[in-house]
Amino acid sequence: MLRTVIATAATAATLSGPTHAYAQDSSLTRAYSAAECPSCAGWDTPTRPVHLFANTYYVGTSGLASILVASPDGHVLIDGGLPSSAPAILRNIETLGFRVSDVKIIVNSHEHYDHAGGIAALQRATGARVLASDAAAATMMRGVPGADDPQHAIALPMPRVPKVETVPAGHVVTLGQLQLTMHATGGHTPGGSTWSWTSCEAERCLNFVYADSQTPISQDGFRFSDNPRALAAFRDGHALLERIACDVLITPHPGASQLWQRVKTAPDGLIDPDACKRYATAARLQLDNRLAIERR
Repeated sequence: MLRTVIATAATAATLSGPTHAYAQDSSLTRAYSAAECPSCAGWDTPTRPVHLFANTYYVGTSGLASILVASPDGHVLIDGGLPSSAPAILRNIETLGFRVSDVKIIVNSHEHYDHAGGIAALQRATGARVLASDAAAATMMRGVPGADDPQHAIALPMPRVPKVETVPAGHVVTLGQLQLTMHATGGHTPGGSTWSWTSCEAERCLNFVYADSQTPISQDGFRFSDNPRALAAFRDGHALLERIACDVLITPHPGASQLWQRVKTAPDGLIDPDACKRYATAARLQLDNRLAIERR
């Protein structure tokens, strides 16, 4: 079931004209300063789009993933990077020969400025529907995380998305022949989501998993050991990632899944049926280490 949510106030700026003409200083695509975000310039370095396999393409920047899953009936875009990433994502879509107006649905991994920050601009440029979990939708409409986010005091504000449709865990988002399943994998944020789908070329099909960030990062003073909901979300997410059908793992920060090393020999170099299990194992160890530090 989908539920449409309307924000109380829409972002004021409007993107118009061809994608290559979008202004970087628009209020929807303003770059964060080095003082605000020392890592952003590196994350936002442009890179050429990459055909991963069949109808699945990488259209993000060098340090922030955005994935296009294409079909004759329209395309699904996963994640929007930073606000300043949006023009590069749109250019990459066009470089592949697709029309940005054929992006019909945008979904999100988690509700932080480095993965959802560009969604307002991308939605405005494409006219796509935006789908997210309940918690992620609320943050995307406010433009700032809620008090239950472990990083709410340090996460940067981002342009608000005026309209979001919420999807529950296990929901299958369908667009023509495309089917992407949303899995709740919170903890890093309350609304963290993992997306899975199957891409086929001739007789060969691969199970793709866009696994959300699983790092227990927080502002000073936040204790995961005092937040049973976040702990349970992490544990449930780890278990899900260990059992999910996973031929190709992609993560919101591509370096977390060594994408750039693996893509050199795509598609075969991308395939690793144990990658999601290792990702979950490493995340569980990080969480256990964090809890041990908190007990000291």
